[in-house]
Amino acid sequence: MNKKLIIIGAGLAGMTAALTAAKKNHVVYLVSSQPSEQSQSVMAEGGINGALNTKGEADSPQEHYNDTMHAGCELADPNAVWQMTQAAPSLITQLAAMGVPFNRIGSSYDIDLRNFGGQKKKRTAFVQSDTGKQLVTALIDALRREEVHGLVQRFSHHDFVTLCHDHTVCGGCLIQDTYTGRQTTLLGDAVIIATGGMHGLFQHTTGSLANTGAVTAELFRLGLPLANSEFIQYHPTTVMSNGKRMLLSEAARGEGGRLYTLRQGQPYYFMEEKYPELGNLMPRDITAREIEAMIEQYGTVYLDMRHLSPAVWEHKLQGLQDDCQTYLGLSARTSPIPVAPGIHYFMGGLYVDAAHRTPWQNLYAAGECAAQYHGANRLGGNSLLGAIYGGITAAQTACTEGTGSACSASCHVTPVPPAPSLHEWQMLRHVLSQTLGLRRSHASLWHGLNQIADFQSPPALLGQALLYSALARKESRGAHWRSDYPARNDAAYKKTTVASYNGSTIQIQFMPIPKKK
Repeated sequence: MNKKLIIIGAGLAGMTAALTAAKKNHVVYLVSSQPSEQSQSVMAEGGINGALNTKGEADSPQEHYNDTMHAGCELADPNAVWQMTQAAPSLITQLAAMGVPFNRIGSSYDIDLRNFGGQKKKRTAFVQSDTGKQLVTALIDALRREEVHGLVQRFSHHDFVTLCHDHTVCGGCLIQDTYTGRQTTLLGDAVIIATGGMHGLFQHTTGSLANTGAVTAELFRLGLPLANSEFIQYHPTTVMSNGKRMLLSEAARGEGGRLYTLRQGQPYYFMEEKYPELGNLMPRDITAREIEAMIEQYGTVYLDMRHLSPAVWEHKLQGLQDDCQTYLGLSARTSPIPVAPGIHYFMGGLYVDAAHRTPWQNLYAAGECAAQYHGANRLGGNSLLGAIYGGITAAQTACTEGTGSACSASCHVTPVPPAPSLHEWQMLRHVLSQTLGLRRSHASLWHGLNQIADFQSPPALLGQALLYSALARKESRGAHWRSDYPARNDAAYKKTTVASYNGSTIQIQFMPIPKKK
């Protein structure tokens, strides 16, 4: 029987979920505040991981699995990671068949692969430094065929308002046209959330300003739990541009870019000296903290790409070169670029299992809004993979299990609180940016929490959940580093942090990580 799926978000995770469902002849309502062409997925630059082994380095999905688990400090669901890394090579092959123009290797025409942070093998497929844009373009084209056939109906320029639900059973959602203000109730068999990360809670991130975190905040208010929300990835190499952080892709270091600072007037290549095995391609949490320490000690850290060959610039980093020239007024081919860490990705999000089910029946989540695959620190090149594979998996589960239409008559809409005032938004973003940085402590986290404790809007509750999660994890692991608890504590905290809201208080508990089957 054909089912009706409602998908919130039209980036890579949302579009992949929509395409997967439509291919099974299910009807899809694809809701988004922005068109797919303006989704955050377009901004992903460096590439997508998959153990294609076209470089003859004896790479394998097992190696990809090992690197992913190690980078995430063993905090991800091993079964979910195993399934993703096993599927990755065929997914990349399918994307190429859909028209994604991956860089190729000479006469063999095999898909080219580059080094990326935290990985010992070249396994990141790429399209110059514009991979996300090319993936989005290919999926838009594929999805338009399903739109023509009537299986996909887009609700562009529509915001998610809240869920239609019967306590812990979801039957649809309420959406609002941002042009007219008109609200519409959509009922269906399943709802898939694919709305990206919580960038709007912070100042100056690399993420899209449209990724406000509002959907996650509303679901948390309704009682949906969050997982691992204290783990926030700071990309090591960003620059300030037009009021936000602009990413300088890890592809630059994957192709040989070097980090240095000036010590006694001489270049000091600190990553290469401290970490001789991976050097400038250490996992992002380590590299970001090292850069911050060097900035505090010596003043400025530079990304040096002047030695890269013209062929690398022309065929692999043209987009990065154009960005530096357009937004910084600097030629990366002739000038080192001053860099600093900036908020880039949220490992935490809605609590889901390996099949992308939330604890509520008929409700699923995929992409950056869901806590899956990345543990305490995301491996570079796994975000695009996680979004696409997660979208496919969520749709497959929803198509099999979704039964929302059977209970839609008993569903209701909980009254939605008013939006936070401008003062509350400004205070919230300032406090979270100041307290959830690369280094944290009990004192700084409590100070931040006290400043926003009286705020009760959904975004404020979400911000409080992040702070409570960071307070509860009394160890340092991956992207969460506590100056008062600098050691990793597997005995107590090799577990998933789960934050939940019961209508009056936020509660934190630690759940065991599933055992590998």
